Amino acid sequence: MGLTPNREVFITCAVTGAGDTTGRSDKVPVTPRQIADECIAAANAGAAIAHIHVRDPKTGKGSREVALYAEVVEHIKASGVDMVLNLTAGMGGDLTLGSVEQPMPPSANGTDMAGATERLEHVAKLRPEICTLDCGTMNFGEGDYVMTNTPAMLKAMAAQIKALGVRPEVEIFDTGHLLLAKWLYDQKLLEDPVMVQLCMGIPWGAPDDINTLLALTNNLPSNWTFSAFSIGRNQMPYAAMAMLAGGNIRVGLEDNIWLDKGVLATNGPLVERAVKVAEGMGARILGPNEVRDRMKLTKGW
Repeated sequence: MGLTPNREVFITCAVTGAGDTTGRSDKVPVTPRQIADECIAAANAGAAIAHIHVRDPKTGKGSREVALYAEVVEHIKASGVDMVLNLTAGMGGDLTLGSVEQPMPPSANGTDMAGATERLEHVAKLRPEICTLDCGTMNFGEGDYVMTNTPAMLKAMAAQIKALGVRPEVEIFDTGHLLLAKWLYDQKLLEDPVMVQLCMGIPWGAPDDINTLLALTNNLPSNWTFSAFSIGRNQMPYAAMAMLAGGNIRVGLEDNIWLDKGVLATNGPLVERAVKVAEGMGARILGPNEVRDRMKLTKGW
């Protein structure tokens, strides 16, 4: 079978995330104004989609405060720069066990468990075109933290996202998560066109080797649209890998804080480099309105 890379590519920029990257780089945006400015810089550099977390301005830690999301969106709106907004709905599924000998009760430090409606409160208020749906449960790091998304929670969140008229971006961190996504689709909780993000190289999920990527892409329904990324030093090679596999690109400080060895990145230059990779491989970069048309997105913000 011949090589069939994607020739028309959209770029998502994940501008900040919720992890402790602020402790390793002063370039990671924290305040709503900083986060909005990085979204704007990413859009100006060629990203069609801005994937947005918010952080507590005082502590720098990840937050799900609706007012912080609203402030980011207002700054973006006031700028006049067009982009597709993709707000995370992953916050509120954070479980940190007490210890290896006494796992219960959970540790108050790092645990934030919320119901489906509360996890989607900012999405209901702000109506972005896209919000994420983390399609599974997974260990993170070397401690007792677990990203928690049960099948019942996923069903409830998917139903609410559908009712809001927002397109879910299904986040797949491991091979079994794809089975959960197909299960939701079979129950008509995901609507066409289905949008998937393959999140590779994150311990202890799907490794970012070529065979695992192909195991996922070969089992995706042919009419689903996907992006793929890896973290750290493999972020930019994965821009090429995603395209070669027929998908789209994600870069940004959520996944990688380095532009070059020893050089801390900001989001705009990461997007610029991804554009060069894509165009160097013969692809055309799609703008936000083209993505809205292809993915049947509704701009409500």
